[in-house]
Amino acid sequence: MHKSYQSILPTHNKLLQKRWDNTYYDEHRRKVRTAAPMVDTKAPPTYMHLHLKLKKLQLEEERLATIERDNRILLEKMSYIMRTRGRVDNRNMYEYKSLNKEKRQRELLRVTKENQAILQRITLRQPEYSAKRWADIWDEEQKFIDNISHYPKDWWTMKERSKSKLESRSQKKRSESRENEESIDEERTELKEQTKQEPKQEQKKDAKDEEKSELKEKKTQKKEEPKKSESPTKQSESPTKSNEDSKVAE
Repeated sequence: MHKSYQSILPTHNKLLQKRWDNTYYDEHRRKVRTAAPMVDTKAPPTYMHLHLKLKKLQLEEERLATIERDNRILLEKMSYIMRTRGRVDNRNMYEYKSLNKEKRQRELLRVTKENQAILQRITLRQPEYSAKRWADIWDEEQKFIDNISHYPKDWWTMKERSKSKLESRSQKKRSESRENEESIDEERTELKEQTKQEPKQEQKKDAKDEEKSELKEKKTQKKEEPKKSESPTKQSESPTKSNEDSKVAE
């Protein structure tokens, strides 16, 4: 390792030069670590009497002591009052009496009487102008204005009324058309259902007709069978009769 060391100063032995350089460097680092600063950068000293504030603590303790003493005295007084009903009668049995009550009542009665008198005078007073006559005159003037005017009365509202009527009619027509369409749709659905049910009914009818025809054929066969059975008996009876007749002739 010492062979690859590059020394700053010229030397004959690289190993010794490396050791000397390392010792110099370590000594330099030690001096740097132990160097004393020229400026005092330490924190200022703390004084306990500035932080504790003993006077404030003393005042707080005295205040708490006075409060505690007052509370104890009050508690003793309350307990004494609870044990013995006290020496002072503090019940307030005095009724409030107003010295100005009658005067205020008289003033109130006077004001009410005056108000009633004023109200009576106002209600009994006949008007100098007739409101009915004014209304009749106004109606006549309105008739004259309607006769003279070019457009009818409330012409601006007639458009709105006509519009509302047209809208109501259109709504009625729309509702009727919708009802008609719904009825047509219902009829179509009913027809479709009937058309679906008709082949089934026809098949049932055909089956019933076939059953009826089979029953009729069976009945006719049953009726024909006894007739066939009776015909040979008649034939057998006929030769017997012929024999009897021949015997009688003899």
